[in-house]
Amino acid sequence: NPYAGLVNHLRAAWLSGRTRPMEYRVAQLEALGRFLDEKKEDILEATAADMGKPSFEAYFTEILLCKNELNNTLNNLSHWMKDEHVDKNLVTRLDSAFIRKDPYGVVLIIAPWNYPIHLLLVPLIGAIAAGNCVVIKPSETSKNSERLMAEVLSCYLDNDCFAVVTAGVQETTRLLENKFDYIFFTGTSSVGRIVMAAAAKHLTPVTLELGGKNPCYVSDNCDVQNVARRVAWGRFFNAGQTCIAPDYVLCSLEMQEKLMPALREAITEFFGSNPKESPDFGRIVGDKQFRRIRALLCSGRVAIGGQTDEKERYIAPTVLADVLPSDPAMQEEIFGPILPIVVVANMDEAIDFINAQPRPLVVYAFSCDGKVVNQVLERTSSGGFCGNDTLMHVTLTSLPFSGNGDSGLGMYHGKFTFDTFTHHRGCLHRNMGLETLNTLRYPPYSQQKMGLLTATFEIKRRGMCTLL
Repeated sequence: NPYAGLVNHLRAAWLSGRTRPMEYRVAQLEALGRFLDEKKEDILEATAADMGKPSFEAYFTEILLCKNELNNTLNNLSHWMKDEHVDKNLVTRLDSAFIRKDPYGVVLIIAPWNYPIHLLLVPLIGAIAAGNCVVIKPSETSKNSERLMAEVLSCYLDNDCFAVVTAGVQETTRLLENKFDYIFFTGTSSVGRIVMAAAAKHLTPVTLELGGKNPCYVSDNCDVQNVARRVAWGRFFNAGQTCIAPDYVLCSLEMQEKLMPALREAITEFFGSNPKESPDFGRIVGDKQFRRIRALLCSGRVAIGGQTDEKERYIAPTVLADVLPSDPAMQEEIFGPILPIVVVANMDEAIDFINAQPRPLVVYAFSCDGKVVNQVLERTSSGGFCGNDTLMHVTLTSLPFSGNGDSGLGMYHGKFTFDTFTHHRGCLHRNMGLETLNTLRYPPYSQQKMGLLTATFEIKRRGMCTLL
């Protein structure tokens, strides 16, 4: 296997204990901070070259949010690493019972192309903080960002403990044949199944951050202009190539008619009368992706946008009206600047529609009535939820980011990333003396011993009393 030597080299470094001290972890995290500061322009140029990403969007997602994760981790790492002491029963009252935060060992992070820096560095921050050695596999689709990570990131990190691997599909398949202690994958559900199957051969735990068709319910009782601006921003950010973007709108026929002029106004406000000329609207990452998204324009009727330019991989911000559940745009995750609107009679029908689909990465709900938003929250399942806005929940390091069902498993962001890459090791350190306390559990057994054992080990439900 072409990667066996690399994995073994990192494993030897991990077994040496090199990554365990807090000082080492902090030093590597601070090095990542220098990378973000010193290579800011390179990151902006690489993401612009890959997909025409506006510098504002690139700075916000690829740099600022990464630095927030980094600083939050550095601020809290010493606390996260401490042993967590737990409750004890009567027999172990004089002993020490605690959870030790152990690193897994050598972990693999496979990143996607749509946010090529952010979705690689955020899990990497947690993996380093937890004390692991890491193999990092950036996406080969975003070639300029991949080259930047391969050529520059290694100059900042300890190469005995961290390695960047550039690989296509065949090479990644060989990479996955190696035994890792944890695998973190972000990408499509189809590839996620392949990663999980490869991990199963070694009984390797995984986090899978996948995609899905994220529904956005808009009730009749809402501020139409605000809804239009927030939905348009979330849908067309990064030219729609965002796993948590609202994938389609569910609303009444009356609301669809109100939303159309408001969405048209919001798109013009954001990108001008010709979005193709706007410096704030990106491009599709590749020809294959462009052709797939363009084919979805036959769904429903094009109410706004619809213009394309294959040479530039440009697809205009587009809204499709009167889309049927059987239309092509509703059969797969769009992952582009197209927003279908599906008409439903009311909230109950919208919730039934959502629940009939695979569980999405996020559910969105808009209403001036908080009870409506809460109804959608309580009666649906998804990785995350955001009421009366889009995308903003992902900016909080205090919230877990996770999938559910087809949209993934496991969670990260902030302390959740540290916990993901940490084995929580249950530990009990007993006193060598006081052997009399242990005789209750030794043979020969008796009813008297059973009574005493029950009295010392039993956990009773709170609020219940025993009549003597």
